[in-house]
Amino acid sequence: MRSLFQSRGAALGVLSSAALMTILDGSIVTVAMPAMQRDLGFSPAGLSWVVNAYLIAFGGLLLLAGRLGDLIGRRAMFLAGNAVFTAASLLAAVATGPGTLITARFLQGVGSAMASAVILGILVTLFTDPAERTRAIGVFAFTGAVGASLGQVLGGVLTDVLSWHWIFFINVPIGVAVIALALPALPRDTGAGLASGADVLGALLVTSGLMLGISAVVGIERHGLLAGRTLALGGVAALLLAGFLVRQATAADPLMPLRVLRSRTVAGANVAQILTVAGMFAFQVLVALYMQRVLGYGALETGLAMLPAAVSIGAVSLLASARLSRRFGERAVLLAGLVLLVAAMGWLARVPVRADYATDLLPVMVLIAGGGLVLPALTGLGMSGAREDDAGLASGLFNTTQQIGMALGVAALATLAASRTEHLVADGRDQAAALTGGYQLAFTASAGLLAAAFLVALLLPRSARPQDDPVRGEDDSVRHDEQQQGKPGDDRDGRRGGGAGRAGQRLGLEEPVDAGHDRDVRGVGDTEGAARSGAGTSGGEAQ
Repeated sequence: MRSLFQSRGAALGVLSSAALMTILDGSIVTVAMPAMQRDLGFSPAGLSWVVNAYLIAFGGLLLLAGRLGDLIGRRAMFLAGNAVFTAASLLAAVATGPGTLITARFLQGVGSAMASAVILGILVTLFTDPAERTRAIGVFAFTGAVGASLGQVLGGVLTDVLSWHWIFFINVPIGVAVIALALPALPRDTGAGLASGADVLGALLVTSGLMLGISAVVGIERHGLLAGRTLALGGVAALLLAGFLVRQATAADPLMPLRVLRSRTVAGANVAQILTVAGMFAFQVLVALYMQRVLGYGALETGLAMLPAAVSIGAVSLLASARLSRRFGERAVLLAGLVLLVAAMGWLARVPVRADYATDLLPVMVLIAGGGLVLPALTGLGMSGAREDDAGLASGLFNTTQQIGMALGVAALATLAASRTEHLVADGRDQAAALTGGYQLAFTASAGLLAAAFLVALLLPRSARPQDDPVRGEDDSVRHDEQQQGKPGDDRDGRRGGGAGRAGQRLGLEEPVDAGHDRDVRGVGDTEGAARSGAGTSGGEAQ
């Protein structure tokens, strides 16, 4: 049993390292963008595509990559994604012109989507015991929180001491090491086969729809909400995504079986995540901009100023979130964390032009520890309906809604801040006061988004016993009916159930599964105690 735990521990280390590499890359890039602009001759509009090219590829491919992981094997998808990301990082490091760098960033987004989409799917099938899973995703959340803030510090050091090229070079040895360690650490799985869900038309519809939709949203700040470009791209994206849903409802072998959205818990968690991630954009990005543009902090100083937030989020996610989730349930932990985040954004809404760090900003860095409760709890709830044959899809869906929330946060809050600043400048305010007024409005809107997430979380089903609920990801009424009828919880596809032997065979595990760690479908869905980060895997890209 000890060797099995060690193997899963090694796998957790590999998965966390891969996520850390992606998060570091995202936060490092934002710090180094001014240097890239000077060296490569980017126009102000062109520079935004260093981030946008990544976001469009990453957000557009997550759902498809997650489902393909279920079909061809999540381990294979993870390895291939890291290989693409590493090669693209090398291309970005040697870029000598804007076109090459933007192409490399797009390819980085492709590779990151392939790897990130299946990470949670691998994790929930490795750690089926609720207590172990909460601890595992707490560790995963910790690496995300640390990476998001350390990236800003590391980016400043690498850019100032060496050059911006090294922010991409650093990914190459890390990527090679992750691949080398993943080969023996991750269990082999063969997947269900392309015949079980190779919906080519559905894949084209969802991928093009998401890419166009994200492109429309990230362009709102520059072009405006009601601009022709925004409305055209948004309208086409909406039609494509509507066509995708119709296709999934009628296809014999859909890319995304709509059963994944039947659970109120899963659907509600994904909606809450969109609102939470959108609201947290104000902290991840606008606080750093406030420090630099209003308070005059440098890149390195900004990273150090935000380091207490990483410590508080990481400490809570690693030391407290799993324990609290096991005792009170993820819904209660989510609600408590959202209260802290609303308080943090409310505190920022009154930030002055000449702020004192100890009294005006440090309390926010402490209250933001609520993120160490919110993001892990959201992950556990969002993955609660995952089954062994569609865990990658659930993971891809969860990561996709995270990207949607990020894009909406960029569009809504950045646009609000910029518009308010322009009006204050027109009214005669000096630049610092105008900028502060714009950020205050964005922080207020952020508090509103987080309050809306709180209301959504209130509607999530309650769990009577967080640790012992035998069937997760289903409404209480369904569970009650099954218990009354004595049925094991079979769904329409007839694929629920099965003992440890069958589950182990489907996963292709080379190690025996202990009876106390049964890997049947109910074990995979038993995630009331699970947790997760988010700025996590991809949240760093918004920074």
